[in-house]
Amino acid sequence: MKTLLYVLWFTMVYTSAYGSSFDRFFSDGTLRIDYFYAGNSAKTEIFFDELIKEPYWGGPERLPENKDDMGNIRYNLYDKESGILLYSKGISTLFQEWQTTAEAKTIARTMSGTATTPFPVAKVIFEIEERNTKTGLFSKIFSLEIDPADYFIRPELRTPCEWKKLTDNGDHANHVDIAFIAEGYAKDEMPKFHSDVSAISGYILSQSPFNEYKDRFNIYAVSSVSEESGTDIPGARIYRNTILNSSFYSFDIDRYLTTSDNKQIHNLAANVPYDFIFILVNSDKYGGGGFYNWYAMATSGNSVANMVAIHEFGHNFAGLADEYYTSEVAYSDFYSFDVEPWEPNITTLIDFDSKWEDMTNKDIPVPTPRESKYKDALGVFEGGGYVAKGIYSPKQNCRMNSINAEFCPVCSRAIVKKIMYYSQ
Repeated sequence: MKTLLYVLWFTMVYTSAYGSSFDRFFSDGTLRIDYFYAGNSAKTEIFFDELIKEPYWGGPERLPENKDDMGNIRYNLYDKESGILLYSKGISTLFQEWQTTAEAKTIARTMSGTATTPFPVAKVIFEIEERNTKTGLFSKIFSLEIDPADYFIRPELRTPCEWKKLTDNGDHANHVDIAFIAEGYAKDEMPKFHSDVSAISGYILSQSPFNEYKDRFNIYAVSSVSEESGTDIPGARIYRNTILNSSFYSFDIDRYLTTSDNKQIHNLAANVPYDFIFILVNSDKYGGGGFYNWYAMATSGNSVANMVAIHEFGHNFAGLADEYYTSEVAYSDFYSFDVEPWEPNITTLIDFDSKWEDMTNKDIPVPTPRESKYKDALGVFEGGGYVAKGIYSPKQNCRMNSINAEFCPVCSRAIVKKIMYYSQ
C-alpha cells in the first residue's frame, strides 16, 4: 500500500513539475542568446554577445525530463528560484568541426553561436556545456543569469521578410516546423524559390520514414532576397553578394557548402515559428552541409539535389553521422575510438548495447564482414565516420553513406524518435 501511495505521489509531483507547467515558466516568444565561440583545437571559450526576443516559439510546450544527451555542445536553462531544468538542447556547429582540422592546431578563431529557448517569465540561469571528445562527458564552460524583464533584451525582428506557409498541418506547438530560407535568390526569383522548396520538402516527406508522418510537418518558405544569384565558389574564383554569405570550399573541400553568418540565419528564421532551419541555395553545383539542431543546407539545381537535401537534413534533424569512409574530408581524429560516439548510427563497440544491438539478429556476427551474403543485413560493418577502421555502421549502404540509398532501420528509428518528440 505504501508503495502504491508513493507511486501516486510521485506521479502527481512529476506531472505538476514537468507535465503541465510550461505556462508557469514561459510566455509567448523565443529567448535568443547570441554569443561567440573562440579557441583552437585544444580549447573552447564562450563570449556573450546579446539577448533578443523573437516573436514565436515553434518548439514543444513541455519541460524536459532530462538533459539532451546528443551534440557536441549542449545548452541548458534553469529556473533560478527552484533550480528546475526548464530546457535542454544539444547542437553541433561549424566551429566544433573546425577544431578537428589541421588549421585549428596552428591558429585561433572565433565563430558566432546562438541558443534559442522558450521565453521565460522569471529569472533563469543559462549554461553552455562542451562534450570532451576523449571522454564523451559534458562540462560547463559558460553560465549567465538572465532576467526576462531586462530592457536590453531587444524585441526586434532584425530582418523582416515575406514568407509563405507551403504545408499547413496544424498548430506549430505540436508539429515539426521547418523554415526554408532563400539563399542566392534575387528578388525576381522568388517564384522559383517557392517551387524549389515545394520540390525539396515534397521529396523529403515522400521518403521513409518521413512519409509515414508527413501530416506532422509544417513547411515555411522565408523569401529572403539576395543582391545576386548563386553562391561563392572560391575554387573557381566565383563570388556572389548573397544574404547569408554561403560558400563552397568550406575547409577547402569543394563540395562542402556552409555559412558561418549565424546571426543572419536566425534573423531570417525568426520571421516564422521554427524547429529546424533549411537553407536552400540557388545553385546547380553539387554539395551541401548539415549540423545537428543548427541548420541544413543544400543546392536546388542539380540532378541529385533532392537526395543531397535529405542526407543533410538527416544530420540536422536526427543527429545522424556520415557513414562514408573513403571520401575526402578535412578532419583528423574526429572521433575517439575509446569513446562511444553520441550519434545514433555509428559505434566504436565501446557501448554497443546503447545503440542498435537490440535490433540485430543474434545470428549476425559482430563485427559483420562486408560480404555479399550480408548485403541487406542489419549488422555492424567496419567503416564509417570518415575512417575505414575503428568505427562501425549498421548496413553496408544507407543514405548517410550513399545518397542514392534509403535510410537504414537504425537511422529511421532515430528520425521517428525526433518526429515524435516535436509533434506530441
